[in-house]
Amino acid sequence: MHHYPRNSPQAAARLLALGMIADGHVCRSEVDAIRHLGGEADFGLPPGGFALVLQTLCEDLLYSAQSTGTLTSCIDEALLESLISDIDDPALQRRLVHAIASATAADGHFADGEQVVMNALKRCWRLDHGATLEPACA
Repeated sequence: MHHYPRNSPQAAARLLALGMIADGHVCRSEVDAIRHLGGEADFGLPPGGFALVLQTLCEDLLYSAQSTGTLTSCIDEALLESLISDIDDPALQRRLVHAIASATAADGHFADGEQVVMNALKRCWRLDHGATLEPACA
């Protein structure tokens, strides 16, 4: 898995991309929802930057699938928590949760994989306990 600096636009975009592909595909309504929110610019990415992060994430997952023999074992809980821990800025966490929730709701279906990602975000960023955001996963 590619490494991105903590709280970088690419680390944030990777979590957004992960939320979007968690159901096995990215649909046009999800992309449109991100575009409507100001997507790339809001996270500090240049034009085309989100697509590059999405492509890199997919390539990383496919490479891992070749190594393990299955795509479903590519992102285990430890890896998911590691990717989530790359974002520890509370304001960025809130923007990401809003963006991921908007994107995953855009197709009218909240899939199990999307729920797994959202639950991990809530657990690691302690979102269930109100406005205070403290990292729980590292």
